[in-house]
Amino acid sequence: MASNVNPTVRRRRLGMELRRLREEKGMTAEQVAERLLVSQSKISRLENGRRSISQRDVRDLCEVYEVEDRRLVDSLMQMAKDSRQQGWWHAFGDIPYSVYIGLETDAASLRVYEPQVVPGLLQTREYAEALINGALPETPHTDIEKRVQVRLRRQERISAPEHPLRLWAVIDEAALRRRVGDKQLMIQQLEYLIEQSQLPHVTVQVMPFAMGAHPGVNGQYAILEFPDASDSSVVYIEGVTSDLYLEKANDVQNYSVMYEHLRAQALNVDQTRQFIADIAKVYAKEGATESGTGSGTGYAT
Repeated sequence: MASNVNPTVRRRRLGMELRRLREEKGMTAEQVAERLLVSQSKISRLENGRRSISQRDVRDLCEVYEVEDRRLVDSLMQMAKDSRQQGWWHAFGDIPYSVYIGLETDAASLRVYEPQVVPGLLQTREYAEALINGALPETPHTDIEKRVQVRLRRQERISAPEHPLRLWAVIDEAALRRRVGDKQLMIQQLEYLIEQSQLPHVTVQVMPFAMGAHPGVNGQYAILEFPDASDSSVVYIEGVTSDLYLEKANDVQNYSVMYEHLRAQALNVDQTRQFIADIAKVYAKEGATESGTGSGTGYAT
């Protein structure tokens, strides 16, 4: 399993264990920071797994918490060493959402709501490239290609022969109507979406405009769940300059309830495939009309 080598998940588990030791000692993060002459934010980042943790950090914290079990200390030290290893995504350089990729790599299931675009795990290469080019117009081509390659590598979780990711995607109709690239590219993307939705571990539902207001109007989010019961679920909300990770049980529960409402209000699986196919036909008809009149699409093909 990926959890044996995934540094992101290792950091989370280590952070959770260090938080448990601190709470058993009855100390606040501020008190620990004062003892170690570091910032309180550092202690918080170590505990939530957002910061790489060294064996020295573990040693110092165990001394503060007066941990006497040498086997526990050794185990935590080993986790710190493992957590500093690099995941496959580090080979691509500085990826802004690397924490999320680490979580997704180890997740057993992913529930995602996308209001604007086709979910990354279900994008064709051409769609991904056109989308990233449009979203990041001043980004060098080499960086665009790097992001596309990372997205394609992430998709291997869907096609994995063993333990593939269980994906449930609710997609707003706007994501299907928004033309990314030319019409032929959109037809290919929609056909690919239908194809992927037929995999036994992938479920796709569309939220049509006709549904009106629904629990997803506040924007995109994803819920990740993990095979190990000790790893708490995470709600991920993507931002422009920073991302938000929610791990408190109450937050995860609230978003999970919202997602159940989304699934209940969206078209069912069969209706969704027909809905997507109908939109693809509209693109095809418009393309044929434009071809017949000699007008261009406005996009490079």
